[in-house]
Amino acid sequence: MSTISDAESQIMRTLWERHPLTADDILAALPAEDGWQLGTVKTLLNRMLNKGALKAERDGRRYLYEPLVAREDWEQGESLGLLDRVFGGRLSPLVAHFSSQRKLSPEDAEALRRLLQEHDDAE
Repeated sequence: MSTISDAESQIMRTLWERHPLTADDILAALPAEDGWQLGTVKTLLNRMLNKGALKAERDGRRYLYEPLVAREDWEQGESLGLLDRVFGGRLSPLVAHFSSQRKLSPEDAEALRRLLQEHDDAE
């Protein structure tokens, strides 16, 4: 499957939350302030059908859309792609970058400590 664009990912998030949906249902679920139009939604749905990310079933005069790509699979592909493209596949520069851009909450810091401890214990 080809990659999912940012605009397509907004539609996919809607479908991952609830499906099947019509194009009108999807439009209604998208943020109105982003200026989504039904024609744009239908164009993106057709692109994602061609990519194999969705399936569509005819329901009278309309189509019902469902995701074929699991959210977890998409998130894994996106995160690994970011890690490879931007940080050469290395985790520590990624963590350093994000922690320099945003203050780590105590909960995030503790979660990172636990991850490192689990990593050390597994070795």
